[in-house]
Amino acid sequence: MAGRLPFVSLAHRGPFRDLPREVAILTWVSFTVALGFGIVAPGIPAFARHFGVSTATAASVISAFALLRVAGALPSGRLVDRFGEYRVMSAGIGIVAVSSVLAGFSESFTQLIALRGVGGLGSAMFSVSAQTLLLGSVPGEQRGRASGLYSGGFLIGGISGPAIGGLIAAWSLRAPFFIYGGMLIVPAVIAAAALRDAPTRARTRNRGTTPRFAEVARALRSRAYRAAASANLADSFAAIGVRSAIVPLFVRDVLHRSAVWTGIGFVVVAAVNAATLLPAGRAADTLGRRPVILAGCLISASGMIMLALLPGLGGYLAALATFGLGSGLLDVAPAAIIGDIIGGNGGTVVASFQMAGDIGTVTGPVAAGFLVDTASYGAAFVLAAGVLGLAAWLGLMAPETRWRSAELAAGGGSAAASSPESAAGGGSAAASGRSHPGGPLRSYQPSSLSRSSSMPK
Repeated sequence: MAGRLPFVSLAHRGPFRDLPREVAILTWVSFTVALGFGIVAPGIPAFARHFGVSTATAASVISAFALLRVAGALPSGRLVDRFGEYRVMSAGIGIVAVSSVLAGFSESFTQLIALRGVGGLGSAMFSVSAQTLLLGSVPGEQRGRASGLYSGGFLIGGISGPAIGGLIAAWSLRAPFFIYGGMLIVPAVIAAAALRDAPTRARTRNRGTTPRFAEVARALRSRAYRAAASANLADSFAAIGVRSAIVPLFVRDVLHRSAVWTGIGFVVVAAVNAATLLPAGRAADTLGRRPVILAGCLISASGMIMLALLPGLGGYLAALATFGLGSGLLDVAPAAIIGDIIGGNGGTVVASFQMAGDIGTVTGPVAAGFLVDTASYGAAFVLAAGVLGLAAWLGLMAPETRWRSAELAAGGGSAAASSPESAAGGGSAAASGRSHPGGPLRSYQPSSLSRSSSMPK
């Protein structure tokens, strides 16, 4: 059935050439979801104000969605491990669709915020299952490129949606919710009909008995995982906490320019980011993940420092272009590291990785806003640079996973974690009675303590 769907042919053309068909399908799904979210987002605060609440209370509708995404990440990972990626993805998109349509019918603020919270849970289910399927469907030598394409779908959809949503919201504040819910029917059906679980998934009947946090604890003992998660957190902290929340105020209060220049700056970031994704993916696949993470963190931090030090519009645009370049690198390499580590079989680990980004999204605006109120805009920019610098240091200390992933795939063996030291990447793992070069990276897969695993083929 999947082979008869017209968009599957994308997998044989252009940037999707030689990639598994799942990459083209997931990229299209990510574009559709991001487009719909972009359509509904601009009208949410105004619709909430329609019920007579304050501006701060209206903004809490957005926070409810984000906080429920964080709370739902680990349970979503467990659902993926238990029931498989495509089932959880279809259910998650369906939950977002139904909750969005019902939100459009809200007759009170309480109904609206509750339904948006339910939508956050569905969004967590979608994002965790989609990324787990993506990382498990491609071999290590293509994982960076696939991550770049998938991120590009979100980016283009996210850029296009608000422009459409603003026009629709000017006509009706309820219409964007209905349009969003209707749009999501298509990717929900596609996920159910055209996708199947990652080929590397090797389920065991007793996986559900594995303690949820034990898998995350194993991941946290890995230097590679800590580097990837911290880079994801730092990128979200800077992109949301500073670029989205603070830069518009900086343009108004320091540069004394209109909101038009905020929009221009955001377009510069998006354009450079989009142009970086495919080259970044190829670099992560050929040069390794660690150099790309290091470069991404340091370049993004340089952009933040430039915002703090360079005067005028020229410095502002140059700083945002620099940040867009670094952020594009960080959209690719951290996810590729997670794919190398889990080998496509770890929904809970993917969930915890995405949680790190969501934590950066939630804490960034608060921390940066506090510094603006108590110190200066420059202090907020320096804080973001410091968070990115810490992520760069963790990346420097991490092992390179690209080549170890290839060695494990070539060996075709199994990895068993015998100690926390091996999970941290500092020791050796026993595999079939011998030392295995890939053991330290694979040691904390779900149920990997007692079974063999294979890498994507």
